[in-house]
Amino acid sequence: MSKFGTQTLPLPQDRAAEWAKQVAIVVGASLFVALCARVTIPLPFTPVPLTLQNAGVLLVGLLLGPRRAFAALALYLAEGAAGLPVFNPTGPGGILQLLGPTGGFLMAYPFVAGVAGIVMERGRKTFANAAIAGFLAEVLLFVCGLSWLAILTGSMKTAVRFGLYWFVFAEVIKILLAAAFAVRFRRSQKVQE
Repeated sequence: MSKFGTQTLPLPQDRAAEWAKQVAIVVGASLFVALCARVTIPLPFTPVPLTLQNAGVLLVGLLLGPRRAFAALALYLAEGAAGLPVFNPTGPGGILQLLGPTGGFLMAYPFVAGVAGIVMERGRKTFANAAIAGFLAEVLLFVCGLSWLAILTGSMKTAVRFGLYWFVFAEVIKILLAAAFAVRFRRSQKVQE
């Protein structure tokens, strides 16, 4: 502000630089989730693999807030639908992967990241709040993923057997790791400012 109380407007190049920075963050976050998808363990008793992808989605939501996280995961889905190799490598890729057994989980990702971002943004930046944000986001993820599996299999019981039982322990670990990393990262950013 000047001494007369007026604000100085950002210069056009400042706005362009900020816009480019935000775009780079969103693109980088979508690529981060794609890298997490490469860490995949196929399980012979279910069409749903164990993957680090969900942890990446949670972390993006916890760190970027709801709008940028939603945008990053919507971009991720667009990249995958276009045939880029961003989904876990055990599936067919492209649109077929979105329509397959993991499609409900994938299509929920923007909303999952958004929920994690909203809860984290509105609450205190503590581990407990980050873990709650991750838990609520995971509930949404599994409601969507299991619903889609139930449609494909014709049975909620089969959907739960394929998409929930084998993953609960791993998801708890992912929530705790994402929460711990997000809180530590946010604290380190505050120290640097």
